[in-house]
Amino acid sequence: MFGRRRKKSEEPEGASDEFGTDGSEDGGPEVGDAEVSRVKLPPAPRPDGPWDVSEVGDPSTGRVDLGGLYVPGVEGMELRVEVAGDAIVAATIVLRDSAVQLQAFAAPRREGIWEEVRAEVAAGITKQGGMIDEVEGPLGWELRAQVPVQLPDGKHGVQVVRFVGVDGPRWFLRGVISGQGAVQPEAAGLLEQIFRDTVIVRGDGPMAPRDPITLKLPDDAQMVPDGVQQETVEEGSRFAGGIDKLQRGPEVTEVR
Repeated sequence: MFGRRRKKSEEPEGASDEFGTDGSEDGGPEVGDAEVSRVKLPPAPRPDGPWDVSEVGDPSTGRVDLGGLYVPGVEGMELRVEVAGDAIVAATIVLRDSAVQLQAFAAPRREGIWEEVRAEVAAGITKQGGMIDEVEGPLGWELRAQVPVQLPDGKHGVQVVRFVGVDGPRWFLRGVISGQGAVQPEAAGLLEQIFRDTVIVRGDGPMAPRDPITLKLPDDAQMVPDGVQQETVEEGSRFAGGIDKLQRGPEVTEVR
């Protein structure tokens, strides 16, 4: 459907590493495992989103303003933010028994970085002893991974997650789908639609490639730390139609 990249089965037989993570990013002509074809490619078309802020009319319509991202509001969803130091760098939308974490980064003007990011994520997971599979899904090429985690009782387990990504004009949006949306991808339709309908605000200022696009809390939001129960949202709140609570959440959540 998307045809963004050729499948790995079309690479030469000599490519023993599925993701070519041991090759040079420079991709010189002496590389014989088709690594050159996997990097420094222009961003693919985005006919169904996610969107650059220049491509929409009023990005706040039906969306929550997080500064660098406008995230669609959906009935019954919970919004969490991920904090690195003093900066908010990611937002996680929890919907019933599934979740998608959204994080935007600066990218080169004429080159997409999703190919390289996929290879790096795959290398990191396999180094930890996890398993990955690269497939072409509803959002284009993605990684479906089994990531080793430590369970609350101290035992070791596996978390199933999906890494999705889209290159845009000078930005890259990554999504990490967990819960039932990862275990049963056919159940992730609404999360995938949230990913598609997200609007990215890169800004005009200089940013190095892969710098995170920082976010902000909505003006009338309150931070609720993990483990603190929050009261029901007031009627009339601008979040009442779609977001039940806004809190800081963990980057990795156990899948039961």
